[in-house]
Amino acid sequence: MSTVSPPLGYTGGRTLGSGGFFWFNTGWIVVIAAAMLTFLGSAAIDITEPSLAKKQIFFAALGVLAATAACLPSHKLLSNCAWTLYTLSFILLIVVLVPGTPEWLVRPKHGARRWINLGMFEFQPSEIAKLALVLVLANWLRRPLAISKWRGFFAPFAIAAPMIVCILIEPDLGTAMLFIPPVLAMLLVAGARKRHLTTLILGVMLIAPITYPILRPHQRERVDALFAQFRGDDRYARDIGFQADRAMTLIGAGGLWGNDRAHTAALVKNNHLPEQHNDMIFAVICCRWGFLGGLVTWGLGLMYVGGAAICAISTRDPFSRLIATGIAAIVFTQIAINTGMTLGVFPVTGITLPFVSYGGSSLVSGWLATGIIFGLGLRKPRNFESLGGVR
Repeated sequence: MSTVSPPLGYTGGRTLGSGGFFWFNTGWIVVIAAAMLTFLGSAAIDITEPSLAKKQIFFAALGVLAATAACLPSHKLLSNCAWTLYTLSFILLIVVLVPGTPEWLVRPKHGARRWINLGMFEFQPSEIAKLALVLVLANWLRRPLAISKWRGFFAPFAIAAPMIVCILIEPDLGTAMLFIPPVLAMLLVAGARKRHLTTLILGVMLIAPITYPILRPHQRERVDALFAQFRGDDRYARDIGFQADRAMTLIGAGGLWGNDRAHTAALVKNNHLPEQHNDMIFAVICCRWGFLGGLVTWGLGLMYVGGAAICAISTRDPFSRLIATGIAAIVFTQIAINTGMTLGVFPVTGITLPFVSYGGSSLVSGWLATGIIFGLGLRKPRNFESLGGVR
């Protein structure tokens, strides 16, 4: 009687750590990168906001606990919980938009309704929604026939659309943009036809310019400020372009090697940089540790993305591969946009620097994703075929 050999590393659902492979899990790459980025961010926040740095350390501890819990579930449990997490995230996105919601629960900030007040800290549903979308799409795209036709190809965008619309209404254009790259990356890895992807990307490139008139006034002004900066026109430098102008000033003050702590704190304070501990934390890093500090930040970010990519490449399970791909796409996009807007390459948006910017929702959800990636390397599903794998 012929037998079929299981895939390399198949353990029937048992933890690989029991056989000594725990320490050789490629997921350690993302764990180490996440830890170093978290440490770097806390150190940068502590320069001007010591009280927030202590809170960030607390959020990091919560994140590590969340990551530990996230690496325990089996593939089957992750697959079964995907739609539940998606539904819960969508409900929370609706809650922040419901008119008449008491301010003790949903407190508007800067004209946007994005946060749910949980007492000790505020929770941003869009952060967990990104991870929920990745899990649902991985569950959908693990079936090769799911995207063989145009109807199936657009299904992932239909799944993402409700969340994107809710986030745009908040309004939060920057976060809404983060939902597109993981969809494209996961479609590519899932085996979508190249002509479908090419047609879609070209279509978006053609349509994007005509969306300018429908942007909100402050969004159009930020785009105008960016192009004015490219032309050497500083008329927006004291208005809508103030944040980007102050950020680039601090980056320039850092030079190659940076400044000592006291001098950095004085520079940041005197430059009155808005969101210095959050969206603009990269400017503080470059001011404190110079150009080399910026390179280290990018290097650690690429280490995280590369570690997730290695996890995706090294597994034969489509579900695991797609999850790692989606998370890597989100993290890379956030790093590129956040540092790009700080350097004056992109318009300023409310996108944080993963693991570095201050914020409980962002940090805990980032560590939650890290735990999931680490867990993918610890287990193989009991039945590869049931999850769309190849035996």
